[in-house]
Amino acid sequence: MEQKPHIALLPSPGMGHLIPLVELAKLLLLHHDFHITCIIPVLGSPSKAMKAVLQALPTSIDHVFLPPVILEEEEIKGLKLEVQAMLTLTHSLPPLRDVLKPTRFSAFVVDPFGIDALDIAKELNISPYIFFPSNAFALSLVLHLPKLDETVSCEYRDLPEPIKLPGCIPIHGRDLLEPVQDRTSELYKMFLSNTKRYRLAEVGPIQSGSSNQVDKSESDCLRWLDNQPHGSVLFVCFGSGGTLSYEQTNELALGLELSGQKFIWVVRTPNNESADATYLSDQTLGNNPLAFLPKGFVERTKGQGLVVPFWAPQAQVLSHGSTGGFLTHCGWNSTLESIMQGIPLIVWPLFAEQKKNAALLAEDLKVALRPKTNKNGLIDREEIAKVVKGLMF
Repeated sequence: MEQKPHIALLPSPGMGHLIPLVELAKLLLLHHDFHITCIIPVLGSPSKAMKAVLQALPTSIDHVFLPPVILEEEEIKGLKLEVQAMLTLTHSLPPLRDVLKPTRFSAFVVDPFGIDALDIAKELNISPYIFFPSNAFALSLVLHLPKLDETVSCEYRDLPEPIKLPGCIPIHGRDLLEPVQDRTSELYKMFLSNTKRYRLAEVGPIQSGSSNQVDKSESDCLRWLDNQPHGSVLFVCFGSGGTLSYEQTNELALGLELSGQKFIWVVRTPNNESADATYLSDQTLGNNPLAFLPKGFVERTKGQGLVVPFWAPQAQVLSHGSTGGFLTHCGWNSTLESIMQGIPLIVWPLFAEQKKNAALLAEDLKVALRPKTNKNGLIDREEIAKVVKGLMF
């Protein structure tokens, strides 16, 4: 009997890159009945959310965790998230080779931050592929970037007029992807170089909405939703690792309370350093995030909302009949999950390509509202309450 082709998939660290590769794995299994192994690099310990996704995979999809990468704080301090992800992958290359070498893999798939791993595939005579998990808007930028680089002399964010990309709405330079915001950086140069190297085949979008499935009896938020009126609940979640400052967390809490709107809020411990500071770490190992909410907030909003620490089964929450809106950081996985369920959005971008996604959703597709920041760069409680009411009433 002929042996099934065996495919290896390597996502970059973090849930945002794991989920689309998992969805790709499911489709490869469904349509081709391949044997698939997901090889997972991690910075520190795997998160609860990551384990939940991997444990829910079909039995024909295996997963292997590479040894955890431990980076000293001095080593990563001040580094952008994308650089931290690539550094984690670089440290993971020797054990990756050890995983790939004994098995006869037919193909090896990485995402754009794992391109260095393709050298190992070439060494072991495994067919290499790159999976681009973002949207066509981002892809248009990637393909057009060499021309932009030639014709624009300043930083893109300093351009007085919006940038016109083929097939896209005009977008301000400040809303482009994080890797292109500093043209002097090595990250930008790498990004620019990679845009010229590879051929493309369109395969998406591939989101099934089935990631993070959990037993309803084990989820407080799903049981709580069962008791709420249809379309009455605003789901508030900033992805698998987005964090707000202490002051912004306070304003969001008071804004939700002021709105009078029913809500489920997935809360993380605030961080004043960076919105992506916890993206590559397991936040559940830290402080109880509920301790940082305004005094008395949880008690005052007990009949109005539910506060959930760290993580919730997002796909199931968004598909629940009681959910009527989604306040989101605009990660592309979250965006696809909400659009698939017909859920309108409040967009609150934090990092990576999320500002671009927010512009797409609010200005082009017109399925979202985007709150305004005040002169101090905060979205204040009054603005939050106004936008929530505008979406939900």
